[in-house]
Amino acid sequence: MIGLKALTPRGRSFLASGAAAALCALFLGEHDLLRVAVLIIAMPLLAALIVARTRYRLACARRLDPSRVQVGGEGTVTLRLENVTRLPTGLLLVEDTLPYALGTRPRFVLDRVEPHGVREIDYKVRSELRGRFPLGPLSVRITDPFGLVELTRSFTITDVLVVTPEVVPLPPVRLSGEWTGGGDSRTRSVAAAGDDDVAPREYRRGDDLRRVHWRSTARHGELMVRREEQQWQSRGALLLDTRRCAHRGDGPRSSFEVAVSAAASIGVHLSRDGLGLRLITDQGAQHLADTGASWSLLDALSVVRHSSARSLEHGIAALRQGGGDGLIVAVLGTVDSTDARELARLKQPGVTGIAVFLDTTSDAPTSPGIDEAVENVLAAAGWRVIRLSAGVSLAAVWPEAAHRRAGIR
Repeated sequence: MIGLKALTPRGRSFLASGAAAALCALFLGEHDLLRVAVLIIAMPLLAALIVARTRYRLACARRLDPSRVQVGGEGTVTLRLENVTRLPTGLLLVEDTLPYALGTRPRFVLDRVEPHGVREIDYKVRSELRGRFPLGPLSVRITDPFGLVELTRSFTITDVLVVTPEVVPLPPVRLSGEWTGGGDSRTRSVAAAGDDDVAPREYRRGDDLRRVHWRSTARHGELMVRREEQQWQSRGALLLDTRRCAHRGDGPRSSFEVAVSAAASIGVHLSRDGLGLRLITDQGAQHLADTGASWSLLDALSVVRHSSARSLEHGIAALRQGGGDGLIVAVLGTVDSTDARELARLKQPGVTGIAVFLDTTSDAPTSPGIDEAVENVLAAAGWRVIRLSAGVSLAAVWPEAAHRRAGIR
């Protein structure tokens, strides 16, 4: 019997006690004791039979609200258990599987679920670390009211909670040039293709009747419809310096985590303004599911890690290969003069370059930190340079992105 494998220590004790009582009854010839022994043995056996019948009769679903949370934010996980049989369940011990970063495993006790009954359980999750964390599988331990038998069932369903970097709301700043060089505007497309692209055309089966151009229809004597407007979107690039050698400190307050948060804040801010962004690190271009959606950028930044690279050459090469970027924002740690000169060459007419330098001296007083000579190289080439010192919010210094300066004060 399958249920015998799930006898608890109490259930095994009942069996052992019943067996001992039965042997004594047979040896002493006590019929009353034998009846008691049979009752004691029957209890765990009947409990095992009943519990085993309910082993595969539960359905489970999990819901995350929201499915993406910021570092330090809370999410709600809702577990939905349904009894799909015509028999009530016994005592249920419910435990969900969580990674260590999300806290201890939540455990719940459900006394009884009626036939076709549903129970929903909520619990909170919170993480101080970025990442993609699996939730599940859920395990349910089914026991009888006397605690004699316990069966564990694990569901296969799992979900993923995405913990994104902290996003700081930034004040609106006019970045002249951010809409140039990033995609083809409607005017440029029409000039290249001719006036026919904006003139009405003849009706085709399947066209929306709301697009019928009645004036042209009357003039041509047949149904004419307006052409679809050409979609366009300006493009930009976001360079994140992930080199381990360029950052200092560990944990949520390290310069690397500050850099990731700054990149996320800037990316979300620009995406909301309609800018399609490419994410580039010192390893090269990173894949984004949708370059125009902030969630895609946040998903990529949630799993970005330190690299062992010593220079930004691969990231700079990716910026050159992309082309068409009207805006380049670089979030940088410690940069040497060679990388600074290569970055400076990326600044072309019609391209706005913004360099955000992080203070890497807080956890290592002997480190070079922010090098004014490096900043001056970029500023001289037309980059707009921002210093993000330790303990200072990016929102406080972001307005400096609107101004160019010839040197560092």
